[in-house]
Amino acid sequence: MILYPAIDLKGGRAVRLLRGDMAAATVYNDDPVAQARAFQDAGFEWLHVVDLDGAFAGHPANAEAVQRIVEEVRLPVQLGGGIRDHATIGRWLDAGVERVILGTAAVKDPELVYAACREHPGRIVVGIDARDGYVATEGWAEVSTLTTQDLARRFERAGVTAIVHTDVGRDGALTGVNVAATAELARAIDTPVIASGGVAGLDDLRRLRAVEDAGIEGVIVGRALYDGRIEPREALALLAGETA
Repeated sequence: MILYPAIDLKGGRAVRLLRGDMAAATVYNDDPVAQARAFQDAGFEWLHVVDLDGAFAGHPANAEAVQRIVEEVRLPVQLGGGIRDHATIGRWLDAGVERVILGTAAVKDPELVYAACREHPGRIVVGIDARDGYVATEGWAEVSTLTTQDLARRFERAGVTAIVHTDVGRDGALTGVNVAATAELARAIDTPVIASGGVAGLDDLRRLRAVEDAGIEGVIVGRALYDGRIEPREALALLAGETA
């Protein structure tokens, strides 16, 4: 199981939000490239980067910070936030981003996802942000009438590389990952699922690893890493099956 450390960008800085509230942002590093390097040095194999301003604006807003991370750090980058058209997808992939995450676009423009998967096989991820089982869009500011499983099934044969499932109500709150909902979604589809939202400590990682066979490829961790609640070496060893 892959552990994806999260770098959320707001105003060019690395922050964490509480339950998706842009007014409740904690700044952890004024230099997101330095943060990315720190994650690289800690032994992580991927970076999960989100342009928070872009998610709300509907177009990239922290492009300079993302570009510097891609150019100056060796780890592959999985990027989401404000990616809602063919041009933006192509621009980021050409710039060196390994995978792009389509969230709002997956709800409002599913044809974009289908076309992107055809044009860029293995490099398109769908982000499903859930509030009480329903899909949230526009930087989590709106809630649709689609259930998470309905949306995930829509792309089962499209060639999506993974589904990022985020429980918005837990994100940044350190209340524990929603293992039951994540596993339920993973069992309902064939596409690998990446868990996100609420990871508070190693126990959450143990609980996820126990249901890894449901189809859970990895887990995104943010605040728990920044606050020191999770030590990278321990977490990586645990998810690699080297410790119990």
